[in-house]
Amino acid sequence: MSVHKEVKRVTTHILQEMKQRGEKIAMLTAYDYSMATILDDAGLDVLLVGDSASNVMAGHETTLPITLDQMIYHAQSVVRGANRAFVVVDLPFGSYQSDSKEALKSAIRIMKESGAHGVKLEGGTEVVESVQRIVAAGIPVLGHLGLTPQSIYKFGTYSVRAKDEEEAAKLKTDVLALQEAGCFGVVLEKIPAKLAGEVTQSIQIPTIGIGAGPHCDGQVLVVNDMIGLTKGFRPRFLRQYLDLYEGIKGAAQNYIRDVKAVDFPNEKEQY
Repeated sequence: MSVHKEVKRVTTHILQEMKQRGEKIAMLTAYDYSMATILDDAGLDVLLVGDSASNVMAGHETTLPITLDQMIYHAQSVVRGANRAFVVVDLPFGSYQSDSKEALKSAIRIMKESGAHGVKLEGGTEVVESVQRIVAAGIPVLGHLGLTPQSIYKFGTYSVRAKDEEEAAKLKTDVLALQEAGCFGVVLEKIPAKLAGEVTQSIQIPTIGIGAGPHCDGQVLVVNDMIGLTKGFRPRFLRQYLDLYEGIKGAAQNYIRDVKAVDFPNEKEQY
């Protein structure tokens, strides 16, 4: 029997247990009530209210513009739809980088105003103090290493991270620092599969991969990419399970045709 099927609500303790038992953690992003309801019903273990909402919901080029207020709005919507999944919310760019007090304030606002179950932030040793403060306040924290999209202008590219020895060594140091600081898990984004496997073996807390190979304790994708709502975005790490873009476009075209032809509404569709 899998761990996650037995529980009313997935918790950090359950996720830890899943790692120990070798049961993979399934995580997707969600940004609204309707999608959260469907994904929760499907049996997702974790729903991430990602700052990727900046891209897929708001149309920005990067994750940087989304605000704390906007993240709280998305989180509130997702929490209302999630009865079983553990809901984690991204601390958006600018809401935690200046100092650890600011980070704690932002995390508290998310927890109080949205009812979510934890927060996620990007970075390694440089955010350890923030992680410690947030964890000390009783808020679960998920780390995020490798490609950290909030630092896109520093990297200058969305290509694979930690391919060279120096960056790989820093990532290994960072992941241990995050574990030590009290993170309940860490997202590893776009790093070599071998390195992700080594990191996963070297720590007690679960790793969640995106473009980091099969050896992580779980996987996450942006739901809009996974169901094919995002046109033309097909990175190597993405498996697209549906083509909703074409499906919805086709439905809309059929609707237009029926309206123009006075075929909709028909006799049965009126009062």
